[in-house]
Amino acid sequence: MSLPKLLGFTGLVVFSLIFGIAFFKGGKKGGEPTQPLSELKGEKTKKAPVEIALTAEVPTPVPTPTPLPVPSPAPKPDPVVVKKSEPVKALPEADRIEDLFQKGKSPLKFVETITYKSRVPWLKGRPAWLSDYAAHYETSRHYIARSLNSKPDYFKQDIAEGDKINVLKKGVDLKFLLVVDTSLCKLWLYAIDDTHKETTLLKTYPVSLGRIDTSKPSGYLTPTGRYSLGSRIAIYKPKVMGYYKGKKIEMVKEFGSRWIPFDKEIAEASAPAKGYGIHGVPWVEKTKGTLTQDKSSLGKYESDGCIRLSTEDIEEIFAIIITKPSEIEIVSHFEDASIHKR
Repeated sequence: MSLPKLLGFTGLVVFSLIFGIAFFKGGKKGGEPTQPLSELKGEKTKKAPVEIALTAEVPTPVPTPTPLPVPSPAPKPDPVVVKKSEPVKALPEADRIEDLFQKGKSPLKFVETITYKSRVPWLKGRPAWLSDYAAHYETSRHYIARSLNSKPDYFKQDIAEGDKINVLKKGVDLKFLLVVDTSLCKLWLYAIDDTHKETTLLKTYPVSLGRIDTSKPSGYLTPTGRYSLGSRIAIYKPKVMGYYKGKKIEMVKEFGSRWIPFDKEIAEASAPAKGYGIHGVPWVEKTKGTLTQDKSSLGKYESDGCIRLSTEDIEEIFAIIITKPSEIEIVSHFEDASIHKR
């Protein structure tokens, strides 16, 4: 037998064997169970009863949720006790200037109304002028002029026999104290009548102070402490020239219409008195040849250290205090002023 025939015959035999084994072991198509081999041989066998277990689908038990613990109520906070703060003590305010010039019986014990007479016992040989009354009663001519004119006119001093004028009462131990609060840019004017043991707040005023300077003990170019006010006062009008910082200037443009200098240090002065004073706000040129005061610095820290007031305020203070011993006390807070210790 040739080799090809031998290989073909061998493959046929192998295929037949595989087919036979598959026939006996394989099942019918469709997945039916294979008939037992004993039945093929004719053997009688008992069929095992087919038990079909009908089982109901038992749902997977859902676990009962464990209740969350109920949190205990938070303890109530202690009631907030609001402490009543101490009421802020109101700073004193006043305007009793008219009591100084009201003719008749003044409510101020250091003021009196008199009748002008050209002949007076304390001046012999010539008529008495308004300036003579000013010197005798230690009352400024500006004070008498305002009383005479019944308005803040300090230069009209035409007085006639029988005119009523107010003066500071002779024989009364009177002095004035100006208190300045640097934190508020405010000034209080007090009259201290030691004869009647009375201290009277006459008026409060807004002021301008020196620029902030933390290198100074006061924190400003304006010093703190108590100073006496000097007698080298000045009245400035437009076109009146003078020297300031080595330059010739029109004085009202720097100092306004009045100047009252510090004189001596009295207590707790943070700087020497020299060079400091109180004066009016600067005047500026509004139109060509016309000057007017500039109030924009009031309530601010803009000066070189002096205390500025409006023109009407500095002229008012000037008229009242320049003939009596006067002091100025500059404090950080009004409550620190010595006036509270009187």
